Amino acid sequence: MASSSPSDQLVEQKPVPDEQNLSSVADRSATQLAREQQVGNRPGTLTIREGSYKPRLFLLSFDEQHYTENEYASYDELLTEFRAHPELRHWIDVRGYDDLPLMQRLIDDFQLHPLQMEDVLGDYQRAKVDVFDDNRLFLVSRMTEFTTLLEIDDDQLSLFTGPNYVLTFQDDYHDCLNTVRQRIRSGFSQLTRKPPLYLAYAITDVVLDHYYPTMAAIGDYIEKLEDRILQDRPDRRVLNRILRVKKDIIRFRRLVYPEREKIAEILRQPDEVVSEEMKMYFRDSYDHAIQALELAETYRESVSSLVDLYMSNQSNRMNEVMKVLTIISSIFIPLSFVAGVYGMNFSREAPPPGPNPANMPELYQPWGYPGVLTLMGLMVIGQIYYFYRKGWLTNR
Repeated sequence: MASSSPSDQLVEQKPVPDEQNLSSVADRSATQLAREQQVGNRPGTLTIREGSYKPRLFLLSFDEQHYTENEYASYDELLTEFRAHPELRHWIDVRGYDDLPLMQRLIDDFQLHPLQMEDVLGDYQRAKVDVFDDNRLFLVSRMTEFTTLLEIDDDQLSLFTGPNYVLTFQDDYHDCLNTVRQRIRSGFSQLTRKPPLYLAYAITDVVLDHYYPTMAAIGDYIEKLEDRILQDRPDRRVLNRILRVKKDIIRFRRLVYPEREKIAEILRQPDEVVSEEMKMYFRDSYDHAIQALELAETYRESVSSLVDLYMSNQSNRMNEVMKVLTIISSIFIPLSFVAGVYGMNFSREAPPPGPNPANMPELYQPWGYPGVLTLMGLMVIGQIYYFYRKGWLTNR
C-alpha cells in the first residue's frame, strides 16, 4: 500500500491573536463585510471573502488495497490523477478560497450548482443539506474550537458527494479531520470498503465529536469562574467573563441546532438517496447532536446560576459593609449622648440668690474627667462584648 501524507506536515496552525484583541468582533465584522459585498448581486454570483487564503489542493485516493495522498501545486495535475483512477474512492480537499477561476472550474468539472458554490465561498452558511437531481448531496457543517482567548471559533466545512468521490471545501488550512485521514491511512477502516457517502458520514461525525471538547473546555471555565466567585472578592471583570461565556454558549446552540436538523433531513431522504444502512450510521450522529444540544442547555443554565451567584455575592458584600458601618454607628451613638450631656452649658455659678450645686457637681470633682472617659470606655467594651456574643462580629 503506497502512502504519502503531506497534509500533516504542511498544515498551518492559525496564529493566536493577542489577548487584548477582540477577535470575535473582528470575525463578525468580516462576516458582515462579506454579506455587504453580496447585497444586490445576482443569485449565484461568486464573491471571494476578504482575508481568504490561497487554495491548497489535496487528493486522497484509496480502496482496500491502495492508498495515496498528495498535495498538488496545480488543479490540472489533481484532476488528471483523479480521472486516471475511476475505480478508486477519492477525497478531494480544497483548503482556501482565494482563486475565483479555480472555483469556477470546480463548478464546471464536478457539475456543482452556482448557488451552492456561493454558499461555500460565503463561509457563513448555517449547517444544512441539499440534494441534487442525480441524488448527490451537498452538506454544510460548522467546525468549532474553544480558543485560548476563551471564545468559540467556528469555521465552515462544505462537502459534496459524488459516485466515487467526496469534495470538501474549507477556508482554513487547519481542521479537525485528521482522525478521518488516519483511519483511511490505516487501510483497515470501513472507509476503504464503504461507498463515498460513508466518508461524508465519517466527516460529519468527527465534526460533531469535536463539539464535546469545545463544551468540555467551556465547562472547565465555568467551574473556574464559580470558584473565583466563591473564594475571592470578584470584581466587575468576573461578571463580564460570565456574560461572555453565556453568549458563547448561546452561539454554540445556534451552531448545533441546524446540525441536528441537517441530519434529520438526511434521515428523511428516500433509500435511493441515502440507503437504510447509511441511515443507521447517521442516526448515531443524530444522537450525538441531541446530546451536544442538551449539554449546551445544561451549561446555559449553569451560567445563569453563576450570574445569580455573583449578584448574591455582591449583595452579601454590601450587607457586610453595612453591618460594619452599623456597628460603628451603634458604638458612637451612646458616646455622643454622654459627650452631648456634658457639653451642655449649665454653669454652677449662678446669679443671686447664689450658686446652684445641682448643676453637674461631678464636673468640679478631681475624678470628673477621668470618670467620664472611663464610663465611655466601659460602654464601648460592653457593646463590643454584646455584639460578639450575638455573633455580629464574626461570620457565624
